[in-house]
Amino acid sequence: MYTNMVLGVSRTDDLDTIRAAVNDWVEGHVPEHWRQAAADGRAAIRAVRPRSDYEAWYPTFAASGMAVATWPVAYGGLDLTVDQARAIEGVIGPLNLGRLNPLGLHNAAPPLFAYGTEEQRLRYLPPIVRNEERWCQLFSEPGAGSDLASLAMRAEVDGDEWVLTGQKVWSTWAHRSEFAICLARTDPDATKRKGISYFLVDLASPGVDVRELKHMGGEVDFNEVWFEEVRVPAFNVVGAVNDGWRVAGATLAGERQMVAGSGSGGVDRIGGSGSDRLLSAIGDVDPSLRDRVMGLHSEERIRSWTNARVRATVKAGGTPGPAASIGKVHQGQLNQHLQLAACDLLGPAANAWDGDWLEMPYEVKGMIRSRANTIEGGTTEINKNVLGEKVLGLPREPDPHHGAPWKEVPR
Repeated sequence: MYTNMVLGVSRTDDLDTIRAAVNDWVEGHVPEHWRQAAADGRAAIRAVRPRSDYEAWYPTFAASGMAVATWPVAYGGLDLTVDQARAIEGVIGPLNLGRLNPLGLHNAAPPLFAYGTEEQRLRYLPPIVRNEERWCQLFSEPGAGSDLASLAMRAEVDGDEWVLTGQKVWSTWAHRSEFAICLARTDPDATKRKGISYFLVDLASPGVDVRELKHMGGEVDFNEVWFEEVRVPAFNVVGAVNDGWRVAGATLAGERQMVAGSGSGGVDRIGGSGSDRLLSAIGDVDPSLRDRVMGLHSEERIRSWTNARVRATVKAGGTPGPAASIGKVHQGQLNQHLQLAACDLLGPAANAWDGDWLEMPYEVKGMIRSRANTIEGGTTEINKNVLGEKVLGLPREPDPHHGAPWKEVPR
């Protein structure tokens, strides 16, 4: 039985032993002023812990294995049970030790676990955990967004390499990433879902051009990425050639779970304030607005419990599956309502302020950013189709081109 050298724990230990070991680790490895601030909540932690400081310290956390406690030791985890991992979270949760490299953990890792080879997992998973190689996702194209399976980036085999040419767009954090998961068309004569393959791409490869896209809030989250005869080793194909659509299902489920909000284990909120922050700032306002915020708070709690059930399935070795679309649909609309409420609480300052966009209030930035919540990770409309067909068992949407070769389907 393997015993972790940092925590000194294994699957045979009871939960109290696990908690004691984690407490010892926290006292020995987490800076004291971070621990002191944790008693006053996440805002207090952020005030004393700049992101640059956290990124510099993060290898210490990654080396402990607690970032992915249920993963096998060889991949950077501790090989613990779900209950043991939950006990760990109970101790470190108040310290707000967020996992860096979320697209690596939630988008790239699931297909490697489900369809990758052992050599691929050993090569790519440990650097993901350590945040040494950051990842992005190259799926959407200018002509293939909601209908992702119609994508046109082509990949042609050349010996033991594939040559990729085409364009991707709305690629989150590509400008800050070293690697990407990428879908490309390898057989235009097959039906649109059957001729796609799933690639792992080094973004430092010759022929890759990442161009930033600035959104309404002034920040850069998204990019367009151009490929001009980019060579990718055959080793970097995940799953079978032409079976990439099935492999992508693991990524899409992980992505939907990641952006499903509180309790998902991913990104709690992309854009703006949560209901807890609104409740603490609400003060003496119109009772109807207090009722509105309390209703949103109740919805956040319900969503958290729903996401926790999906997350438990993942930690037990399963995949989020179509059920992740439930949290994703709910989260997108709920967060937009939350950010509108935050702007209403701000009052006239949400409509006008001194200075340029750099002076834009936090609440307004959150509201603007939240408009993407019902698009990213699959549009709300597409996710409702997934729920109808995969969860409720309803018939598929009519498709007059079903079964036709991709090259004959209008795009």
